Amino acid sequence: MVPTGWAYASTARLRTSPDDVPALPVALVLGAGVIGDRPSTLLARRLDLAAELYRRGKVRALLVSGDNGTKDYDEPTVMRAYLIAQGIPDRKIVRDYAGFDTWNSCIRAKRIFGVDEAIVVTQDFHLPRAVALCRAAGVVAWGVGDDSLAARPWPTLTAYAREPLATIKAVYSIVRKPRPRFFGPPEPGVRQALAAG
Repeated sequence: MVPTGWAYASTARLRTSPDDVPALPVALVLGAGVIGDRPSTLLARRLDLAAELYRRGKVRALLVSGDNGTKDYDEPTVMRAYLIAQGIPDRKIVRDYAGFDTWNSCIRAKRIFGVDEAIVVTQDFHLPRAVALCRAAGVVAWGVGDDSLAARPWPTLTAYAREPLATIKAVYSIVRKPRPRFFGPPEPGVRQALAAG
């Protein structure tokens, strides 16, 4: 489909490996489901990749963005706990509790958290759309993706099949630029994480 081809073509040079991605201040890690207090397999792989970027000095802070739409479901807090267990300092992790979809994560990163440049971390199947949406939101975004096919073949293939429809929705967001589902005053968390020693 045309939107999918556009997303792939327009972000091709911006999707790269942990070795080749330029160093940027922030990694924006997109949520992908939790089971109780554990990240899903796909989300754990994203978090492992973000931790690797931090350890390599490619980023200085991690913005974890996910769904906390109900009291009993809190993706960002599970993401933070997982990263701390991987040795990432708590002061370097910032939670966005209203990352209900990719557009909300990207536009909130820019307008609520003041992120101007970021490495977007997700799976390969999601990366073209995620990078395109973040750039449309005003973030100078590069992308690093996890190839989850070997670890989770069926969910990965299913996700690839869904991407054309998701990309149509993304084009709507790029054209209309809707406000975040939850808006509010600027939050200093990312600035404080970058300033922390």
